[in-house]
Amino acid sequence: MTVAWAELPLSRIANKTASMREPASAPTADETLVAETLAGNHDSFAELVRRHRRRVFTTAARFARDHHQLDDIAQEVFVRAFRHLAKFRGDAPFAHWLARITVSACYDFLRKERRVREQVPLDADHLNVRDAGGEALASARRARELLDVAMSRLSPPEQLVLTLCELEERSVREVALLTGWSESNVKVRAFRARQNLKRILQLSHDERR
Repeated sequence: MTVAWAELPLSRIANKTASMREPASAPTADETLVAETLAGNHDSFAELVRRHRRRVFTTAARFARDHHQLDDIAQEVFVRAFRHLAKFRGDAPFAHWLARITVSACYDFLRKERRVREQVPLDADHLNVRDAGGEALASARRARELLDVAMSRLSPPEQLVLTLCELEERSVREVALLTGWSESNVKVRAFRARQNLKRILQLSHDERR
């Protein structure tokens, strides 16, 4: 199997999957599509992308700051999946295997973006929030953006564990399976991340008083 097709931009993959018709009969199992892809049928991988891209984009959107970053993360996920497809053993659903790749790609993204995110001022007065929709809505948006910026002050592992535990509401066991960390490690990281986030938000509040 060559890697050339995996290098295509995700937009082209999306166009390819969008043009595919829904099967009239029962859908082909993911495991079968994996086997067909490994045998050289790239249309089968396009079908896997079509089926699972919503979950990938949903998770990636927790970490990306704009649509360009979102596309980059999602493309990286599917490129990695294609390249390492032969490692899929079928002992767990394909969706679970892909979720681990997605989390890994998001974690790598956080580590690369850390220096960029640290340049954003932690001050609600400097956040780009329009007053459209009324003062209450603008205040809610400002608070949300302040939380996002505060999250960016956390270390990549802390950002990852809080996003998975709090925003995606995954269990400790799920997070452990997705990250490869032990359950006790997940608990410790999550506790420390919550404490650090609370400290950062309090510091920001004190500075504005």
